[in-house]
Amino acid sequence: MSSRRSRSRQSGSSRITDDQIIDLVSKLQSLLPEIRNRSSDKVSASKVLQETCNYIKSLHREVDDLSEKLSELLETTETSSAQAAIIRSLLM
Repeated sequence: MSSRRSRSRQSGSSRITDDQIIDLVSKLQSLLPEIRNRSSDKVSASKVLQETCNYIKSLHREVDDLSEKLSELLETTETSSAQAAIIRSLLM
């Protein structure tokens, strides 16, 4: 028996429909700045998924960069100051 058949038998009623996939891809598309601002409404699902992955990676990089900047700022701030307390709370 193929793995595809066994998966479909195991999933039973939890199977996702084509309409649900289309709806989810559409929702993803509306969240992606790179695609949302395009004039064309027709974007392939694979392109939406690819752009989603790229966007998530860029958000991770941005979070890492901001965390690093906050850490550097904390090192240059007096540890007992109110500003240092705010920075520490942001890093937690």
